[in-house]
Amino acid sequence: MIHAEHSSRIQTGLINPVLIAGCIIILVSFAIRASFGLFQLPIAQEFAWPRESFSLAIAIQNLFWGIGQPIFGAVAERYGDRRAIFAGGLIYALGLVLSAFAITPGQHQLLEMLVGFGIAGTGFGVILAVVGRAAPEKHRSMALGIATAAGSAGQIVGPPIAQLLIAQMPWQWVFIIFAGAILASMLALRLFRAPQRDQTDTSDEPMRVVLQRALKDPTFWFIFIGFFSCGYQLAFITAHFPAFITEMCGPVTPDSLLYVIGVTSASGLGAISIAIIGFFNIGGTLLAGWLGNRYSRKYLLASIYLLRTLVSAAFILTPITPETVVLFSVAMGSLWLATVPLTSGLVAHIYGLKYMGTLYGLVFFSHQLGGFLGVWLGGSMYDLYNDYTVVWWVGVGVGALSVLIHLPVKERPWESRGDFARAG
Repeated sequence: MIHAEHSSRIQTGLINPVLIAGCIIILVSFAIRASFGLFQLPIAQEFAWPRESFSLAIAIQNLFWGIGQPIFGAVAERYGDRRAIFAGGLIYALGLVLSAFAITPGQHQLLEMLVGFGIAGTGFGVILAVVGRAAPEKHRSMALGIATAAGSAGQIVGPPIAQLLIAQMPWQWVFIIFAGAILASMLALRLFRAPQRDQTDTSDEPMRVVLQRALKDPTFWFIFIGFFSCGYQLAFITAHFPAFITEMCGPVTPDSLLYVIGVTSASGLGAISIAIIGFFNIGGTLLAGWLGNRYSRKYLLASIYLLRTLVSAAFILTPITPETVVLFSVAMGSLWLATVPLTSGLVAHIYGLKYMGTLYGLVFFSHQLGGFLGVWLGGSMYDLYNDYTVVWWVGVGVGALSVLIHLPVKERPWESRGDFARAG
């Protein structure tokens, strides 16, 4: 009875302790994750590694983030949300500390498996599932948007702080400081008392049965495939954009507005560009969450992927200057994580809330497969051609695929679809 009353109080409004705690943990987790691209040049220069070596490490991180997402979702549903998140935080911190002592590409790549699992435990999969349960239906999409926007806030502060720290100390110490920040964020779990899973949810069968039914549903696979391009584009830009700007962008001249506000080099612009993406993504993600409560999520997703595709194509077809970098960062930032509240909200709407963490985790695995390809292909193509052009155009192609693949999605809850009921 006490738990039921607590659950009811949580769901009386949009802002609640679960959402606050979730935002804190996601913010710190994503602040660190968004900074890894800044370590590419310092690590490669210290050890004389080819670009592909560090890229493969980050690609492996993305892959194991995807592998870990449904695992942590299942652990949360079996043993409790706070235990799953705390375990993720410990693994994340351990991976960062050990990475500080890695001196070979193989060691770094192996340890990024731990970091990837840690991101999975402290990222969207587990936390969005809890936030979704803690918010009433009329506010759910917006609450998911706020939690997602917290990741964007982390992206704003993370890269500039990382750049500042890298300029002041060895990169190894920056990893150790980041590990401490992850552990400190676990204190927010004191607020993280989520409502009990609704046992009357449409997914009242065992998890195995629910998964089998979802995997037979073409709509699930359309969403799965569509999320691939999101991971490809985001991971490639996060990992390679700072280095790309440093090497390809023209100098920041004294008459530029960027120079006036303190951006005096291409390397500084690389860190600022990731922060700009994060800043504008806050508005874009909140807008996506608000629109998701009112309009078809599948058409909103198709529109976002179409705009991303056009923005990327326009950017690589124009000369790379500080001004075009800023314009691209603003445009891409407005669309950056806008897909997350819509995709997670779509999964919750179609398949119910009880196993949302596991089902969204499976969909998110596709996102991270795309991330693995984007990061690894970026490094390998650069080493081969000393250029990223091919990787940009692949991103345009997979973005166009995501536009088309969302159109046949059946957005109604699965128990109300006669064709699926017959198939099941």
